[in-house]
Amino acid sequence: MKFGKNTLKNFTQNPKNDILAGVTVSLAMIPEVVAFAFVAQISPIVALFGAFIIGIVSALFGGRPGLISGAAGAVAVIFVHMIQEGHAKGLLFDTPVDNMGYFYLLAAVVLMGLIQILAGVFKLGKFVRLIPHPVMLGFVNGLAIVIFLAQLGMFKENTKDIFGQNMRKTESKELVYNVSDNSVRDLISDTKIFSINEDTVTNISTGERVFIIADNQVYDIDTKQVVFNIKDNGFYSVRDNGVVKSTMEGEKLYIMIGLVLLTMFIIWGLPKLTKKMPAALTAILIVTLISIFGGLHSINVGDFIRDGGGAGLNGFDELSSKLNLSELWSHLPFNLDTLKFIAPYAFLAASVGLIETLMTMNLVDELTDSRGNGNRECVAQGAGNMVSGILGGTGGCGMIGQTVININAGGRGRLSGVMMAITLLTFILFADKYIEQVPIAALVGVMFMMVIDTFAWSSFRIMKKIPVSDAVVLVIVSVVTVFFDLAIAVFVGVIISALSFAWENAKKIRARKRIQKDGTKTYEIWGPLFFGSITAFNEKFDIKNDPDIVEIDFVEARISDHSAIEAIFIIVEKYQAEGKTIKLKHLSEDCKVLLYKASPKFKDVIVEAIDDPRYHLAADPERFTKPLSEYNV
Repeated sequence: MKFGKNTLKNFTQNPKNDILAGVTVSLAMIPEVVAFAFVAQISPIVALFGAFIIGIVSALFGGRPGLISGAAGAVAVIFVHMIQEGHAKGLLFDTPVDNMGYFYLLAAVVLMGLIQILAGVFKLGKFVRLIPHPVMLGFVNGLAIVIFLAQLGMFKENTKDIFGQNMRKTESKELVYNVSDNSVRDLISDTKIFSINEDTVTNISTGERVFIIADNQVYDIDTKQVVFNIKDNGFYSVRDNGVVKSTMEGEKLYIMIGLVLLTMFIIWGLPKLTKKMPAALTAILIVTLISIFGGLHSINVGDFIRDGGGAGLNGFDELSSKLNLSELWSHLPFNLDTLKFIAPYAFLAASVGLIETLMTMNLVDELTDSRGNGNRECVAQGAGNMVSGILGGTGGCGMIGQTVININAGGRGRLSGVMMAITLLTFILFADKYIEQVPIAALVGVMFMMVIDTFAWSSFRIMKKIPVSDAVVLVIVSVVTVFFDLAIAVFVGVIISALSFAWENAKKIRARKRIQKDGTKTYEIWGPLFFGSITAFNEKFDIKNDPDIVEIDFVEARISDHSAIEAIFIIVEKYQAEGKTIKLKHLSEDCKVLLYKASPKFKDVIVEAIDDPRYHLAADPERFTKPLSEYNV
């Protein structure tokens, strides 16, 4: 990839709008990336650093100026189970390794990037063109709903446990100890191990307090972590299912709603007064100043990060720390077992990342009335993920929410993406104390306005005007995107669209029958002949009752695949088995070649004519390029 005139032009044609749009997007990026870090149970610095790397690489070298990339949730959720399993595997090593899931994550991100680069090199990005428009509408609507629902989570706050830390939601697993008569007993020997006095558990042998019981959970006094659930007269091992949250109440909720509505009002109203100032950035600044100087008790970015629910987080102090790369890769075993463990996750993440990126690229193409390069974007995304993984960051892809914010703020060139990444890194390293003051409500308001702009409201208007199958696909893709994930939704949408297309075309096969003066019966075939229409095609013929000479004319038909060739072959065999003469007219060159290769008898069956159609079979369009004279028929 080279920097040419177009690349330089994308940097210089609109610098003011690109710079301001990039700053706006970087502010909207922080809470979303951090939230996804908590979902994946990794440190925010991993996600934010990954967002910086992926964002700047894709902005510089990608195939779609204006597209914003970062540590997206669609990719983060794929790695959750792998990280958990990786932690467990690390504890089983001869020399146990803590947080081993993180090192497996880095390897998976590098492999993910390699797969994406290969997809670009082999030009697989062009297959996004096969995605029908109803699938695109469903994708946009579903993703808008997902982003909206994610913002509702900002109206909740973490519930605190008896130690004042975030309460964990734990699921009971295996029974570890029996509990009876205020005593904790061994399962096998029924020996008393601990005694229970109200909410305190004491070791009988040493007399030391070891556990505290609260809300049906057993906490280790030293680590203050949940180690057991207590229920049904027993202590059970647990699986951590995240932080317990509760909806805001009272003054805190009213302030949150008020600031969100104020942000949305400014973004809606400011462009009606002037378009010289970016509405989203202006709204964030105004709401931040009102929150600070008005003394409003509103949750800000710093509170959000410090109270995020991840272990060992120290707010922006940790985010500003330097990554220690010298030992980053020393813990990972480079062997076949590691590759087998990370490969499925890497492949799925690469697929989801490319689909979301290419779909977002298509959306930007529509919004800007221009065209991006999908294959180049695949390579850039892969390179960004590889560099991110090597340097200790997480994986990511194109982010539709931030991209729409960028486009609406006037960001059109590569400079907007570069500015987003540089501003994000500046926030992480130098401006943390200032960014901490930004209310989460302001960023939620920006995201709500982005959802309103992103959702294809026209889909409600056109539902009754488009084919039923397209309407069904639109709804299904939207629903699957919300309840599962983007990749599954797109695959389901494409499959349903393809099956619907095949079904509709299968019904279009027609046969006009007539008897010529010499007694020959002619079948004139109309419509596409392919795997879906073969049954209807076979039903057109009355082999036993037809005259001795039959002619099948394909002048108004199109033979589409090998299944159609096989159907023609079988029809000829059936007529010849009845001792009847059959002729085939107006077959394309590809069809003739295949039939000649199947049997020499087709030399006498196929009628050569100057007006024979010329088209390739979908099954193998490039294979048969030699003229018929070169085949031994």
